[in-house]
Amino acid sequence: MPEVRLVGPNGEQVGIVRIEDALRLAQEADLDLVEVAPQARPPVAKLMDFGKFKYESAQKARESRRNQQLTVIKEQKLRPKIDQHDYETKKGHVSRFLAAGNKVKVTIMFRGREQSRPELGYRLLQKLADDVTELGFVESSPKQDGRNMIMVLAPHKNVKPKAAKAETAPEA
Repeated sequence: MPEVRLVGPNGEQVGIVRIEDALRLAQEADLDLVEVAPQARPPVAKLMDFGKFKYESAQKARESRRNQQLTVIKEQKLRPKIDQHDYETKKGHVSRFLAAGNKVKVTIMFRGREQSRPELGYRLLQKLADDVTELGFVESSPKQDGRNMIMVLAPHKNVKPKAAKAETAPEA
């Protein structure tokens, strides 16, 4: 005779009963009989309102999606022979991205004979990382990738991202 371990609607243990009796109890209480642990011996079944259960689990899933944070990676491109004013402008962009809670991929593009002097790009990336150290940290250190040198900066965890305004400046 097939039996199940029955759990009541409030989580109380009813005990091991025959499936027919469990179905009868569910009908009397106007609830559904739901198998929650089929691999157990004997299987575990619970009396519950299955429609309500599905609705609540969908609500929880929606709430968890709402609390999820989307990681956005912004990119900033530089050249090794950048002018001081241009550097300050690019540094301002990187600071704004980090303050908004976004990761920033900083790329230095080398052309021609600049490729034989990667230390210039490395020093520039180190200077940029030091200048924005209060807003973010170096997630991946500078790496040479063909003609480019790439470094990724990430915002500090404890900093709350500022509300994103309508950005009118183009991201370069």
